[in-house]
Amino acid sequence: MKILVVAIAVLLALGGWLWTPDKPRAALEAKYTDAASEFLQVAGMGLHVRRNGPTDAPPVLLLHGFGASLLTWDPWVALLPGYRIIRFDLPGFGLTGPDPTGDYSDPRSIEVIVALMDALGVRRASIVGHSMGGRIAWKFAAAQPERVDKLVLIAPDGFASPGFEYGRAPQVPAWLNLMRYSLPRAMFRMNLAPGYADPAVVTDTLVDRYYDMMLAPGIRGAVIARMKQTVLQDPVPLLRGIRAPTLIIWGQQDAMIPSANAADYRRALPDSKLVLLAGTGHLPHEEAPSVSVEPLKAFLSVTK
Repeated sequence: MKILVVAIAVLLALGGWLWTPDKPRAALEAKYTDAASEFLQVAGMGLHVRRNGPTDAPPVLLLHGFGASLLTWDPWVALLPGYRIIRFDLPGFGLTGPDPTGDYSDPRSIEVIVALMDALGVRRASIVGHSMGGRIAWKFAAAQPERVDKLVLIAPDGFASPGFEYGRAPQVPAWLNLMRYSLPRAMFRMNLAPGYADPAVVTDTLVDRYYDMMLAPGIRGAVIARMKQTVLQDPVPLLRGIRAPTLIIWGQQDAMIPSANAADYRRALPDSKLVLLAGTGHLPHEEAPSVSVEPLKAFLSVTK
């Protein structure tokens, strides 16, 4: 009996150490919103949106990647003063929070983007997407060609890879559901670090930002739901139909989605240009903002 009591005490202590509750929304809003932040009622939810730059400047819509938030674009926004920058936390991420519909499919994401552009009175915009946001961006360009001026894909997702087949939802391991209850910061940092070629970029401030956004109320459940609902389709037919001029930016040391995948996009996209960035990983807009923004600025400045 004494051994059993000790064992239970150890398990309770271990559970208390591993237990990771959500962080209070009010505290996160106080820390991660600024004067440009607003919560717009769009598509049945309150989207966390930031708009920067002159309202009469060319609009550029930024779509973040999986597990990120609109904060990922901070370094670039500061370097793009001549544009009307629109960015938001996609449903299920950041301060937007879970989608009340429970739908995290790509068609739902496209529906939300259309609704946001309509709400802001933006008929056309250049669309920039990173990773998962890149996949949503090129699908948006294929589905809504009249709404897209130019398309920029940063290490985009979309082609099949181990564990992600076309036409089938991925097999999300059951243990991943434990993330709802336990997400030790050290473990989280280990999973975040491979996104960057330079380990020095992975500062405590960077980790805190990503970690805090993951601990926003309801986000972990939404992230798991999005993973389970991600069904890839062969991108080639859609990519071949895109007529918007396209810039592809990829870090040559991307350990998340290899830069060799860029060749697949180049073959499929009829009007595309590729820029490979040496010494850069999966998030060039965070890791090397001043370098990675230059091809973007040159591309956006070209008139048709």
